[in-house]
Amino acid sequence: MASLSTSALVSSGHSASLRAAIPDFLALTKPEVNFLIVIATLTGFYLGSPGALHNFPVERMLNTVFGTLLVASGTGTLNQYLEHRFDAQMRRTRRRPIASGRVRPATAAWFGATLSSTGGVYLFIAGNPLASALALFTLVTYLLVYTPLKRKTPLCTLVGAVPGAMPALIGWAAASASIANPRAWILYAVLFLWQFPHFMAIAWMYRDDYARAGYHIFPAENGGRFLNWMTAVPALALFVIAVGAVAVESGNLLQYSATVLLGSSLLYYAVRQMFLRSTLAARQLLKASIVYLPLEFLLLVLGKG
Repeated sequence: MASLSTSALVSSGHSASLRAAIPDFLALTKPEVNFLIVIATLTGFYLGSPGALHNFPVERMLNTVFGTLLVASGTGTLNQYLEHRFDAQMRRTRRRPIASGRVRPATAAWFGATLSSTGGVYLFIAGNPLASALALFTLVTYLLVYTPLKRKTPLCTLVGAVPGAMPALIGWAAASASIANPRAWILYAVLFLWQFPHFMAIAWMYRDDYARAGYHIFPAENGGRFLNWMTAVPALALFVIAVGAVAVESGNLLQYSATVLLGSSLLYYAVRQMFLRSTLAARQLLKASIVYLPLEFLLLVLGKG
């Protein structure tokens, strides 16, 4: 009886440890980032789907989102593995699972590699080779190019926007087995340009944290001018591209008006941050960018429908 009680206690302890670890492994995947990745992938798939709505390939769409989510989750985990020593030096990231010591680095590395490889294979089988290749290109460029560049040059933001906009193309490729359509690249441009005001807002809010960890987000000289160029100019270009995207999708007056309103609002907060360069203005720009992207994608989807 005593041995049975001991076994039950051990089993109960393992179950409790597993339940306690689940939130940490979920946090490794960066679910807040994955939410936007899912939206971008869905939008790309829907706009890239050539068939009529009644023949829409729902199963393939869900498979594409699932495979992309696996690769993105693995990428987020491996990114935290590569940067956990620097995360521990920053207030905003020091409580992350690896940086805080709750998850061992080797465990996180295996978890991330498993998610990424499984997602790549899943996309290859359930989607198509092009979608799988684009997803793996995203992983490689994000981890092996963008991540180390963050400690070398402020131009890392420009480089990081390349894989950051790739989910839209992954969705498009899975739907049509091609990304040769100019409309696919217009969608890519929307997501590419959106990242600059979004990330510059975060970078300004946590600039001391980034500097403490040795990240070169802003140049040592002319940091304000760099912020201006990387915030307001892409926001203006995004305004133009988004209006053009609605035109390509044969949008109506309501969609044009909504697109102009959305773009003008984001541009307003971008220009405001350019002049004020304050944490409050940056936080407002961040909120505006988070609201902007799902609504803009919704307008593009409605334009096709």
